[in-house]
Amino acid sequence: MDDLDKSILTILQRDFPLERNPFDVVGRKLGVSGEEVHLRVVRMKEEGIIRRIGGIFDREALDWSGTLCAARVPEDRLDDFVSAVNALPGVTHNYRRNHEYNVWFTLLAPSREEIDSILDSIRRKTGVDDIIDMRAVRTFKINAAFDL
Repeated sequence: MDDLDKSILTILQRDFPLERNPFDVVGRKLGVSGEEVHLRVVRMKEEGIIRRIGGIFDREALDWSGTLCAARVPEDRLDDFVSAVNALPGVTHNYRRNHEYNVWFTLLAPSREEIDSILDSIRRKTGVDDIIDMRAVRTFKINAAFDL
């Protein structure tokens, strides 16, 4: 990553432009074309530097339900399990942990019943039954933007 990549990432984390052509706006701020910004973002996604670009919404304001899950996934099923979880639109975070419960993820859905249904579907699809559902009772917001 060069300095321009770092500047792009900083803007995308802290001040993503809600415009029709956001990469053009970022490019103007940095003195490059929107196409250059877009190409760099695509490359950083391909390299795994950027996992996702998307909005984060207040689930409570939307009257949605949320949960933190911990799963005990056998090593030989890890890739398939992670792929299945990452494909879900309500998953905002998914982490591998050095622990007996080695995959942790957050899941949001319009209702508690839908979360239960999604978790049942994950269990059926992956064959991983040991998923702990730790329902959100209280919200803590941590700012995870990094100065690059």
